[in-house]
Amino acid sequence: MQSHEVIREVLKKTSAKQISADLQLSLSLIYKWAEPTEDTTGSGANNPLDRVGQLIRSTRDARIAQWVAEQADGFFIRNPQKLPPNQPLIPMTNDIVQEFADMLATIAISSSDSVITKEEARKIRDRWEELKSVTEGFVRASEAGTFGPVKTEAKDSEKKG
Repeated sequence: MQSHEVIREVLKKTSAKQISADLQLSLSLIYKWAEPTEDTTGSGANNPLDRVGQLIRSTRDARIAQWVAEQADGFFIRNPQKLPPNQPLIPMTNDIVQEFADMLATIAISSSDSVITKEEARKIRDRWEELKSVTEGFVRASEAGTFGPVKTEAKDSEKKG
């Protein structure tokens, strides 16, 4: 979805007048944000979403995306690298189970004295973020059809014989 399309969808549920007042910007500018900037009329305006995207690309710093996600009470998770097709399913499944076990171990160690310090909370957060990332990689790979049928020489020779 393009940034202007996101703004257009938001304006269906949020008053452009309210946004204009809250941001102390003209109502016409808010409406221009919902138009494509590459329009033949050139009527769209570079909107704040475009600018945030430009800032992230310029700095290559994911902390900006993390900050934006936190503004919506969320967390940013970087997409994992795309895997080539026909990856073995069991090792990736084992990776998720291991990450989950590591997270639980971190929680158990941190809570053993019935107190969780800021440093322990940071370690729990780090493990949680890693678990989410590994799991997201698995889900994306599944959606992309990465886990195809297993090809073995034995199966190939059975077909020939």
